[in-house]
Amino acid sequence: MSTPAIAILGTGAHAPAKVLTNHELARLIDTTDEWIVTRTGIRERRIAGKNESTATMAAAAARAALSDAGVTADQIDLVILATLTPDLPMPATACLVQDLLGVPARAACFDLNAACSGFIYGLDTAWAMLASGRYHHALVIGAEKMSSIVDWTDRSTCVLFGDGAGAAVLGPARGTAQILGTRLYAEGAHAHLLSIPRGPKPVIQMKGREVFKNAVRQMEDAVREILEQHGLTAAQISSVIPHQANIRIIESLAQYLGLPLERFVINLDRHGNTSAASIPLALDQARRSGRVRAGDTTLLVAFGAGLTYGSALVRW
Repeated sequence: MSTPAIAILGTGAHAPAKVLTNHELARLIDTTDEWIVTRTGIRERRIAGKNESTATMAAAAARAALSDAGVTADQIDLVILATLTPDLPMPATACLVQDLLGVPARAACFDLNAACSGFIYGLDTAWAMLASGRYHHALVIGAEKMSSIVDWTDRSTCVLFGDGAGAAVLGPARGTAQILGTRLYAEGAHAHLLSIPRGPKPVIQMKGREVFKNAVRQMEDAVREILEQHGLTAAQISSVIPHQANIRIIESLAQYLGLPLERFVINLDRHGNTSAASIPLALDQARRSGRVRAGDTTLLVAFGAGLTYGSALVRW
């Protein structure tokens, strides 16, 4: 019995209205716009307002994705929220999103934490659950309120992160569009390089140089193996949507693939690192701007704390 084809039917995104520029950060900590841009490529990031939470941002992105897909909330029977910044330790923020959207009680709803790789982990999980035939339409959301877990006195980390959400509706393929494949990995031996230790005010701690080296290697491995698995060359990839962490990492990946940087979807200059929201936010912007079109093959690739990493191939 053949596995049914599953596709991304629609996408959506939400970015908070508040913009925090490098120049504004330079008034708070010892840094400059030039220092941040040179090392990261980031010029500004979005910060959630007082009334914005991970759940409200996720719901806003999900509503846009549902509209784009032409699917209603009562057709959703699976909600997977990738996040490392849940609104509460319990219950799952996915349940709060379910309530905000009016998704019916028969839906399975849960959070998934693979940090910055979370959306690809969620995509793989939803794909498998839909392909089983037990579920029909899924919402996969990446949403983060990174501003709530950043040490605003640590210039090595606070300049990197921003808030936002992105979402995708998955369901039975229409025409030739479908998810072609995914690859997931984790290297727990390196978990100490990027973590949020317990404490009175848990905040991100990162060994930047080591994370950078591992990120480059992991993303290259994830890309090489998924292309080999599907018998594709880099030249056959229409666009690459990488995790938006650092422009230097993206430039290294472009060099490895032998592709011009123009083929990469990059929005980190305006949004910074939004962790699990990074890829779906960039994906939605790419689709709505015409960067991703019917018939294209898109490569998604990410790395994150864990250390987790993964890739996905999607045909539109």
